[in-house]
Order: sequence, then C-alpha cells, then structure tokens
Amino acid sequence: MKQKLSGIFIVLIFSAITVFGQNSLLLHTEQAETKINREIYGHFAEHLGRCIYGGIYVGEDSDIPNIRGFRDDVIGALIDMKIPLLRWPGGCFADTYHWKDGIGPREQRPTIVNVHWGGVTEDNSFGTHEFLDFCDLIKAEPYINLNVGSGTVKEASEWVEYVTSGNISPMTDLRKKNGREEPWKVKYWGIGNENWGCGGHMTPEYYADLYNRFATYCHGNIYRIAGGPNVDDYNWMEVLMQKTSRFRHLVQGVSLHNYTFTTSWTNKGHATDFGENEWISVLDNTLKMETLIKRHSTIMDKYDPGKRIGLIVDEWGNWFNVEEGTNPGFLYQQNTLRDALVAGINLNIFNNHADRVKMSNIAQTVNVLQSVILTKEDEMVLTPTYYVFKMYSVHQDATLIPSNLKTKKYELNNKSVPAIHASASKKDGVVSITLCNLNPNESENIEITVAGDDFTDAGGQIITSEKMNNYNDFGKDETVSIANFEVMKPENGKLTVELPSKSVVLIQLK
Repeated sequence: MKQKLSGIFIVLIFSAITVFGQNSLLLHTEQAETKINREIYGHFAEHLGRCIYGGIYVGEDSDIPNIRGFRDDVIGALIDMKIPLLRWPGGCFADTYHWKDGIGPREQRPTIVNVHWGGVTEDNSFGTHEFLDFCDLIKAEPYINLNVGSGTVKEASEWVEYVTSGNISPMTDLRKKNGREEPWKVKYWGIGNENWGCGGHMTPEYYADLYNRFATYCHGNIYRIAGGPNVDDYNWMEVLMQKTSRFRHLVQGVSLHNYTFTTSWTNKGHATDFGENEWISVLDNTLKMETLIKRHSTIMDKYDPGKRIGLIVDEWGNWFNVEEGTNPGFLYQQNTLRDALVAGINLNIFNNHADRVKMSNIAQTVNVLQSVILTKEDEMVLTPTYYVFKMYSVHQDATLIPSNLKTKKYELNNKSVPAIHASASKKDGVVSITLCNLNPNESENIEITVAGDDFTDAGGQIITSEKMNNYNDFGKDETVSIANFEVMKPENGKLTVELPSKSVVLIQLK
C-alpha cells in the first residue's frame, strides 16, 4: 500500500508541476518491460544513384582504400555507429532484380538497366555474395527483399534456399560452386516491396493472395515480412491482416513506408536552403509518424492481439529536392541539423512503440535521401543523421521505460508542435534519455523525475549547431557533430536540464 501511495504522490506532484507550464518528464523505471529491438536502428541500401557503387563498393582495383572492393572508411564509420541491420537490394529496384544475374564470376554476369533510378546500366558486380560479405564486415544482420513484382515463386524460393540451406540440392551446389561452402544465417526476408506502387500496382486483395503463395514456398526458419501499406492506406493494412490471418505461420512482419517532405510529394522543399517556416513544417510532418503507427497498430491488434507480428517501418526519412547539378534519378541531398531532429523524433517514436515496432530502416545508408554518410571519390562526410544514430545506439536491445511527457508548444503562424520530444530506456543499470528540443530559437528547461530508482551520477551528449541549416561538407570542418553535455547530478530522483535550442540530447543516469 505504501508503494502504491508513493506512486500516486509522485504523479500528483508531476501534475502540479505541469500546471505552471514547466516541461516535465516522469520516468517509470519500475514498469520497464518491453525490449527495444536493436533492429529498430536498421538501415537501407538500394541500387540507387551512388549508394552501392561509389558509396559502399568501389571494386578491388580502386585507388580508394578498400577491403575486397568495399570502402575502408565506410566500413569503419558504420561499425563505429553500431549499425545493427541492412536492407537490400531495394526498394523499387528489388522487384526488377533477378538474383541469379548477381552471382558467379563477375566478368560473366549480365548487365541490367536500372529503370527506376536514372536509367543507368550496371554490371551486377555487387550481388548476393558481395552484400552478405559486406554485412559480415560491418557486423550487421542482413535483410533481403525478394522480387514479387516481376519475379516468380520458384525464383524467390530458390534464393532463400541458395542462401540459407545446408542440405544437398542444386541451389546449395551452385552456392558452393560460387565459393561459399556453408549457408549464411539470413533471418529477415521481405516478400515484395511497395506492391501497391512500383512493385506491381496491385490491389491489397491480390497482393495478400500472392503473399500467401510466395510465403508458402519460402521455406526455413525465417522471418517473412509482408509488403504493407503506403503511409495512411489503412484499407491495405486491414485487407492484408484479414487475408493472411488464416495462415499465421506465414507472416512475422508487415512493412510500413512513410517519407517526410516540406509540404507534400509535389513540394518536397530544399535540403539546406530553408527558413523557420520550412523547419516547423518538416517537424510537424515528422510527428505524423506517431499517428500512423497508432492507427495501423490498432488494425493489427484486431487480428493479432498478442502482438506477435511486427510492424516493420523499413523506409522512412526526409525526402527533399535533389541537389542542383545532380542526376534527378539519384536522389542525392545534403543533410542538416534539421535532419538530425527528424531522425531523433522518429527514433523516439519507434522506441515508444517498441511493443509493436520491431524494425525500421532509414532511407538510405550512403549518398541517397537522408543518408548517414556522403562520399565523393576518396572523401567521406558523416552527416548530422549519422551522429544521431551513433548517439541513440544506447537504446539498442535496452528496455523501454514508460514515461509521461508534459511540454510547452513551439508555435509559428498556424502550426504548433511540442517543444520537446523524448524516449527513455534502461540497460545494464544505466538509464538513457534522448530528448529533442524542436524550438529553433529558445532553450527549454525540463524537470526529469525518476520513479522507482535512485541515481547519483549523470552525464550527457549533445548534437546542435549555430544555424538550423548547418551541415557537414567535403573539405571543411564539421559544423554538426556530438559534443559533451554537462548535466547536474540528480537529487532525490530529480534533475533539471536546460536543452539548448534546436538540439538532440542524450542524458545518462547511473
């Protein structure tokens, strides 16, 4: 009874604090139960622009330092960022990709025209073996997307067999002939991509039936991911969940795609040349991810109340107009402090919904959209988004701490967003709190109350910069990176923190 009354007393104090307009965060460490899957911090590498060729893979004969053709600098940066998972080969490219074109001696592999992205011809020198070799080098789990749009059930099932089977069969013999004796351990397989669009322009009814067929013949102890809805297409989710419900063993995850624009698909905005109106517009659109997850989760709960099936947000991030003078089909854009805030908000949302969200993949890893790395010949740049992923890596496989956040609003013209966004977790006795101050003009004080634990030490890190559109560029000193952030020691389970304007902050309590 005393413990219950104590909890009520803390909540009453917390409520009283917020009456006076102070930002407050109440952490219930005693209620921490849900694991934040490390795969929530996954990434995406498509055969698009300079993501694979030039970004990840330069070939063994390149003057750029490499390991078996993979860039040394990119490998090191991704390991340091603690990348947990990488999705490949697409994206729209996946449903035009025929995997047997990308195996065997490179000089004998046929070429392919990338009809979705720039109409360029590539030589298939980066295929299944190369992708899985790269994942091994960067210590990341692989996630392979199968071709449903232009492929066959036989082609898909043979790819799974080629990669994962240890039995004697024509596919395993072929794998051994190509230099790989033992099977790879590839758990995650996507069955189609955006089949409502570039993956075949299908109806949800047709795709759900097709999914059941493909999934039936993709054998093994694998995690099958169905092609889910585009943004707020709730009917797609409803139909897919209903039509696959009879075959529960065939579906382990359902994907969701959502990109953030300045205003809309037709008004994507500029990646670096923007003002405060564009700043708040992008952050407002980013916060809509919360609504999408809640509404799609409600539909999933009808058919899967035990939350066995994961919501897989395997494409997300900012999508702006391409940089001037670059190929429009390559989707190359710079990456500013605003992107750091977008990444921090999204990752906080995924953490807070870890009971249903089991994986996410930002688009994309190198040189495409909201990438964590940019390359130009032998140079490499780490973007503000990179540093957010590095900072937030403390949440990987940690336990989510339920929290109550009370925050002021940041308002401009007719838009209003929370001034502060947050999530928290616990791992190895350390509480990690990630906070975003969305206000680009003013610092925000927040009082943090920890219910259920007593801590005596605190430390922190911060990502911010002088201007909201600062970015890191080739041949220049970084303007956005991680710096130490001083935090007062907590007293009696409380501490007050001043969050600088337009910042992403990590606070750790021990």
